[in-house]
Amino acid sequence: MNEYIVGLEREFSLTENGFKLEESRALSDYKSHDTEFVKKLAFLAYKSMVYQVRMYAVFLFGYLSEDDNVLAFMRDTVSNDDNWRVQEVLAKSFDECCKKKGYENAIPIIDEWLKSSNPNTRRAVTEGLRIWTSRPYFKENPMEAIERLADLREDSSEYVRKSVGNALRDISKKYSELIKTELNNWKLESKEINQVYNLANKFVKL
Repeated sequence: MNEYIVGLEREFSLTENGFKLEESRALSDYKSHDTEFVKKLAFLAYKSMVYQVRMYAVFLFGYLSEDDNVLAFMRDTVSNDDNWRVQEVLAKSFDECCKKKGYENAIPIIDEWLKSSNPNTRRAVTEGLRIWTSRPYFKENPMEAIERLADLREDSSEYVRKSVGNALRDISKKYSELIKTELNNWKLESKEINQVYNLANKFVKL
């Protein structure tokens, strides 16, 4: 297994941009081995100093996320990775987790992550579920998405606020009246709220 990871480090380090190589290999390995083997592989790969191999590991974590220990590791450890590309994969893997559980069943996890003190954990949700209203459950209940995003309009992290504003803007393309009503209820009393407001209202006639 160690030799396999060394091989991944050599192969993946040749590609600096994108994530398709890591994603496709992770899916192939997940389908080719039993769960315990894949779990061991994922945790070992995540120890790599090569960020592309950690990206591969986080894709594996997404496929394994029905395991509560794996999900907790994603929330508490992967969210502290200092590589922004790994954080992008965390968002994708969080969506994979919700897809596996069913988006409605995943609501308690979504809400838990949105309340995290770590901005990377919060953003994994706001970014990972885009476009929120194209996802089952939220497609039928768009206000469930809008309200959760709107609650973060004054988030302490600009990184999160930008994701929130963009996610609301996504939703406005199909549900402009719902977004308009939501935005009209905001008190634009801070630069944080104004930032999200200006991102969210791009396609809305207020």
